[in-house]
This record gives sequence, structure tokens and C-alpha cells, in this order.
Amino acid sequence: MTHLKRQKIPKSWPIHRKGTKYVVTPNFKGLPILIILRDILKLAQNRKEVKRALHAKHILLNGKIVKDEKNSALLFDVITNVPAKENYRIELSNKGKFKIEKVSEVSKKIAKILNKKTLKGKKTQLNLSDGRNVLSEIKCSVGDSVLISFKENKIEKCLGLKEKAKVIVIAGKHTGETGIIKSIKPRRKMVGLNVGDKEINVLIKQLMVVE
Repeated sequence: MTHLKRQKIPKSWPIHRKGTKYVVTPNFKGLPILIILRDILKLAQNRKEVKRALHAKHILLNGKIVKDEKNSALLFDVITNVPAKENYRIELSNKGKFKIEKVSEVSKKIAKILNKKTLKGKKTQLNLSDGRNVLSEIKCSVGDSVLISFKENKIEKCLGLKEKAKVIVIAGKHTGETGIIKSIKPRRKMVGLNVGDKEINVLIKQLMVVE
């Protein structure tokens, strides 16, 4: 299926539910490149112009050429408009919707560790929130985040899930809020967060460490 009914688009997409009956279906969770370039950034007027830009290799996603307008951008992914030398990063608003911020040149991104496996030769494979499976010797755990270099496709640093770590809530009723971990409750799979002048409880699976 290549199209999705506009009325059924995810609530995180920052586009109007009124308009054309159908929108493009992403080939992975996240925001399709077509929606980003045409409907949000207004860098193209229609699908044909988007496809023309991709064919000319004018658009990069995390440093790699985008070939399909259905390709998706996820949280903290970076889109580059090569001719204009402009970079945009996918972020979350405090209303739980994706937003796109113009940024200076960016060569790294953060992703969350969803799972880890030990392969032959005692190598460790990390399964990340952006769909990557990366081999790494850096010591880290499920629930931590990692800093990835686009150029080398390599993990540079582990951002541990621990007290005083800065996190962003990526799911649930507090989506988009950022805070500092005050306490970790492993049995309940939950953390206590200081968000401004209040404290909230959030499931570990609903947050991502960003510092």
C-alpha cells in the first residue's frame, strides 16, 4: 500500500487532517521525506518536484543520499538540502508532535538501545530505535542511548540511563517533555523525572536519554 488516509495519519505528524484524501505511507515509522519537503519545509510544491530533487541527489538523510520519497526520518535524524547547504533536525514539541528545526552542520545523532545480543566471537550487537543494528565494544545497557557518527556509522559514546541524566519523553501523555532523572525504579520499570517545578513518573520505555 503506497497511500494512507489523511484522517488516519499519526498524531505526531504536524500536518492538517483536512486536505487531500490520501498521503504517502512511510516505509518505516517516522515522517516520510515527501511530507517533510513538500508539506512542512515547503521546499517543493508537489511530489514530482520532490522526486526530481531526490533523483538529483540534493537531499541527504543522516549524511546519506535519499532515493525514495517514502523513506522516513525519525527523532533526531538530520535532513540536508545539499544545494542550499541547510540542515534540519527532527525534534519533538511539548505537544507530542514532530517539529523540524534548522541547525548548523550536524554529523551525529542520538538513538536509544532497544535490545542487545551477543554474537559469535563475543561481539555485541545493539538494536537501536532508528532501525540500526550496530556492533560495538562500548559498554552500555538496554534503555541507554548512544551517540552515533554519520560518517563512520559508529557509536562514539554511551549516554547512560542514570540519576541526573537529561531525558526526553517520546511516548505517552507526557510526550515531548524534557526533564532530569531524579530516581530509577527498576521493579516498576519506571523513573521519577523533575520537569520544571514538578515531578512526574514515566515508564523507561517511554523516554530517551539525551545527555
